[in-house]
Amino acid sequence: MLLEVPVVDKLKSITASLLVLGTWGAIALTSPSLAMHPSPSHETTPKAEPQFRAIEQPLAVKIGVNLAGLGLIGAELWWFLLSKKRSTNSNS
Repeated sequence: MLLEVPVVDKLKSITASLLVLGTWGAIALTSPSLAMHPSPSHETTPKAEPQFRAIEQPLAVKIGVNLAGLGLIGAELWWFLLSKKRSTNSNS
């Protein structure tokens, strides 16, 4: 017989995993080591004036935006998965 883990514990585990993955993903995507460097194939084309300028954001702003987004995702998960009252099964 398999041990049954309550649904709430599963949801907490899934939510925690998603938060960790989202945080690591945000850190990886905002790291300067991933900035685009021109490849040898792009060096032969004439350099065009960039249409948009990159604006470097402070680390605190990046962290704040990520935390706000994760908080909204967590609130949405809670609203749809945990806030509803569970119906009781009656044996009639």
